[in-house]
Amino acid sequence: MFTGIIEKTGTIKTVISTGSNKSFWISSPLAQSLKIDQSLSHNGVCLTIEEIKDDQHRVTAIEETLLKTSLSIWQNETVINLERSLQFNGRLDGHLVQGHVDCIATCIEVVEKAGSWEFLFSFPEKFAAFIIEKGSVTVNGISLTCFNITDTQFTVAIIPYTFENTNMNCLKKGDMVNIEWDMVGKYVQRKLNLNDPGAL
Repeated sequence: MFTGIIEKTGTIKTVISTGSNKSFWISSPLAQSLKIDQSLSHNGVCLTIEEIKDDQHRVTAIEETLLKTSLSIWQNETVINLERSLQFNGRLDGHLVQGHVDCIATCIEVVEKAGSWEFLFSFPEKFAAFIIEKGSVTVNGISLTCFNITDTQFTVAIIPYTFENTNMNCLKKGDMVNIEWDMVGKYVQRKLNLNDPGAL
């Protein structure tokens, strides 16, 4: 479980394909504080630490993960967002994030607003029920508030700190991002879909 508050960015250093899987060696300032078998959010995808060497750690993504996330297009020098798992002895600064990506969205516009940035994303219409105006959404692991939503688009505003300390500063028109919708909304929608008379 995560909060969507990014700790550091990391850089892909090696990509190894083995059968239908891909392993990644990632360099970051977090490497020496990590432990084998620990969960770590990589651009919003929860992956298990398998090996640590110096300033790098290794993770593996299986076919299912590669099909549903942007990990399949990671290459050497790709910059990614990293967050260690939530500790329940502190403040929850973002929102509850599982690290289970629901879909991929595409950046269709980036607008600089004299000190902040707005990013417009398009997503598959079948997920329209999971997003609400001023609700929470996770973009590449970052907890953000969405606005100007339609059935296929939403916008997020990025403050300078987030822009400078995440890979949002690398994002450009046409890039794909990992999306995880708010967990509460997904449970509500599931209940409605089951036609439960007690549904909200």
